Amino acid sequence: MSVTDVQKVITRAHHEEWARVVAALARRFGDLDIAEDAAAEAFATAVERWPADGVPPCPGAWLTTTAHRKAIDRVRREKKRGDKQREAQMSYDDRPEPLGPIEDERLRLIFTCCHPALAMEARVALTLRMVGGLTMAEIARAFLVRESAMAQRITRAKAKIKAARIPYRVPCEEDLPGRVTGVLAVLFLVFNEGYLATGPDTDPVRHELTAEAIRLARLIRALMPQDGEVAGLLALMLLTEARRTARVSPSGELIALGEQDRGSWDAALIAQGHRLVRERLAAGEPPGRYQILAAINAVHTCARDARDTDWSQVVALYDQLVRIDPSPVVALNRAIAIAELDGPEVALSSVDRLEDELAGYHAFHATRADLLRRLGRSQKSRAAYDKAIELAGNTAETAHLTRRRDQLGQRPSR
Repeated sequence: MSVTDVQKVITRAHHEEWARVVAALARRFGDLDIAEDAAAEAFATAVERWPADGVPPCPGAWLTTTAHRKAIDRVRREKKRGDKQREAQMSYDDRPEPLGPIEDERLRLIFTCCHPALAMEARVALTLRMVGGLTMAEIARAFLVRESAMAQRITRAKAKIKAARIPYRVPCEEDLPGRVTGVLAVLFLVFNEGYLATGPDTDPVRHELTAEAIRLARLIRALMPQDGEVAGLLALMLLTEARRTARVSPSGELIALGEQDRGSWDAALIAQGHRLVRERLAAGEPPGRYQILAAINAVHTCARDARDTDWSQVVALYDQLVRIDPSPVVALNRAIAIAELDGPEVALSSVDRLEDELAGYHAFHATRADLLRRLGRSQKSRAAYDKAIELAGNTAETAHLTRRRDQLGQRPSR
C-alpha cells in the first residue's frame, strides 16, 4: 500500500473511529482532557507507524488499544495517587457498567458534553470536538468566531465538566426532556458540517458525519418517540440526506437545488422524512424550529420539478419560523424564498438589511451575488461573488461560486 493510500486510510479511520475511541477513554478515565489527548496521540502514532508497519487488520481496535496505553502512561507520568490511580486501574476493569436508557457510549459522551451546566454554545462546540472530531478551525468557522476564541471556549467547558464532576452517562428518563434541546442542536451542527464540510483539504461532503448524526438522531427518536422536535430534526436530516448524491457534480462542484437531478434523490429517505412530517402535522401541536425546517424540505422534495415548487407555502413556513427563531440566517433564507415569489428586487432589499449581522457569512454574499446577477448588475454581483468565494470554506461551493462569477456578462451595472 502506498504512502498516499495509507494516509487515506488514516483519514478515514479518524472520521469513523475518533468518537468511539474518545468515548471509550472518557468512560474508563472520567476525564475529557485525557481522552482527547490520548486519542490524538494514538492517531499521531498511526501516522508514524502505519506507513512502515502496514495498516492493522482492525484499525479501530488498534487505535483504541494504543490510546488506552497512552492514557495510562499519562496518568502514571503525573505521579499522582488517589483518584488518579483509581482511574488508571479502571482501564483494567472489564466489568460491565450500566449504560442507561440507551446502550451507546458515544451517546453518553454527547449527553456529557451537552450538560445544562454548560452554555449552549459551549455544549455544541465541545461535542463537535469530542464526538465529531472536528478541528478547532472547522468549529470556529461553524460559529463564525476566531479559532483562538473557540479553543478557549472548549477548554473552559472541559474544565467545568471536571470541576462540577458532571457524570458520564445518559440521563434518566425523567431528565431527558430538559436535556434534549442541546443534544439536538449539536446533532444539527454535526450534520451540517458533514453535509457542507469546511476546510481546503476536506471532502466537500463528509458522509460519515451525516450518517453519524442520523444514527444518533434515530437513537434519540427511539428513546423519545413523542417529542416533536426530535422527530422534526430526524425528518429534516433524512430529507436533506436524500439529496446528498445529487449535490456535487463529478468534477466536484456544488449543484444548486433547482439544478439537481431529482430522479437521483433517495426515494426511501424522502418517504421516511415525509412520514415523520405528516405524523407531526397530525399531532396538532405547535411546531418547533426543526419541525418547520423539515416541513420546508418536504415542500421542496414534493416537487417533481423545481418549477413546481410551492414557494408561497415555503414563505409561509419561513414566516412561522421567523416568529420563533428571528435570527439573521433565517431571515436570509426567507429572502431567498421571497425572490422566487416576489422577485429579486424585493428580496435584495431584505438581504441588504442583514449586512451588519452577516458581513462575515459567505452565504450572505453568495445570495446578494445571485440576486444582483438576476437583476443584471454584473459589477456589483462580481464583487459579491468575490467576497463569498473568499469566505466560503467548502470546496464544492467555492467551485460553484467561481463558475457563476466567471459566467457573468460584461453589461454595465444599472
